[in-house]
Amino acid sequence: MALRRRLARLAAHLQDPQKVASFQRLCGVEGPSGWAEAEQRGAGRGPLANGAPPAAERAAAQGPGRQHPAGSGAAPGGWRRRPRRNSLAEEDGSQEFSTRSRSLYYLFSLGTELGNELFYMLFFPFCIWNVDAWLGRRLVHIWVWVMYLGQCTKDVIRWPRPASPPVVKLEVFYNSEYSMPSTHAMSGTAIPLALLLLSHGRWQYPLIFGLILAFCWCSLVCCSRIYMGMHSILDVIAGFLYAVLILVVFHPVVDLIDNFNLTYKYAPLIVISLHLALGIFSFTLDTWSTSRGDTAQILGSGAGVACGSHVSYMLGLNLDPPPSMLPLSLSSLTVTVFGKAMLRLLIGVVILLLTKIAMKKATIPLACKIFRIPHDDVRKARQRMEVELPYRYITYGMVGFSLMFIIPCLFQFIGLS
Repeated sequence: MALRRRLARLAAHLQDPQKVASFQRLCGVEGPSGWAEAEQRGAGRGPLANGAPPAAERAAAQGPGRQHPAGSGAAPGGWRRRPRRNSLAEEDGSQEFSTRSRSLYYLFSLGTELGNELFYMLFFPFCIWNVDAWLGRRLVHIWVWVMYLGQCTKDVIRWPRPASPPVVKLEVFYNSEYSMPSTHAMSGTAIPLALLLLSHGRWQYPLIFGLILAFCWCSLVCCSRIYMGMHSILDVIAGFLYAVLILVVFHPVVDLIDNFNLTYKYAPLIVISLHLALGIFSFTLDTWSTSRGDTAQILGSGAGVACGSHVSYMLGLNLDPPPSMLPLSLSSLTVTVFGKAMLRLLIGVVILLLTKIAMKKATIPLACKIFRIPHDDVRKARQRMEVELPYRYITYGMVGFSLMFIIPCLFQFIGLS
């Protein structure tokens, strides 16, 4: 019982939003004028709905006559910014903040982007097309399971975001999601650790280099979520440990999963059905949030990659380096090799983006028509499961399929393979 009480006190201490606010102040982040007074008024208040204060209280925090011409009153001095927001999020993203350190803002913005779609759209294609398709497929498998389990766990635990005030929200991309665990911390832990585990021995490089890269990558992503005001220290620690646990379970079987996807005759049908069932299950866990769409997006990407890999393998389009080349070396990098790699990335990512846009334009109206949902307001329509699940799943399934099959075929056709 004594140990349980100590653990409960430690958890409460690490979940305290004041710790997040203290870290933000240490990094030079300041809220709007009157933020401290609003913090004092809210000191005795219970938990807020996902950390968001009422609109009236936000206005009171700015104080009369303190409105900045461009919006709400930012803290005096420093470099003024507005929180970045998601097009589907309903939270008010107009409230300004200021920071005394642009370098830290850009550093932690980079860290948080390492867990966002833009990074995944660049990292996985680059790895698969230019580095090692064997490695890239396994990273995608691990990423899919880590992110799916993390998103579902959020909707089961349902802990709100850190209270604001005292925390200053530097972004509201995912403010409608729950907080525990941090899926950014999970992906920022799982990807570099899996990259190290899978590549060491297959590639020739000093182990210390891989360890330093994994440590810096993981630390930057985890700290960025606290800096952005989106997670408590406890959320980040839990995300780190959860990702390590999932890696311990899935790393020994990732070769079996990949071999099944490549060689088993009915693997595409099984993977598509399984991922779709998992997506439907995740949509029943809670009301709408960006978490539901992201989950369908992740599962669709995983299914598309698995199907594309299977078709490529069956047609003899082997993207893996032959065993005679192992272990692979970085010393063969030349200007020509680098130029072709960048050209493949540029052409391939443009095709992936065009595929995403085309599938989005086709699937949203089609889903609305099939399920008789008005699509005049696309944002509201996308909050319906009947639209969000097929739109995300089919769109990103095609993106994943193009990544593994269509674009490599194009590269072979134009002599870029």
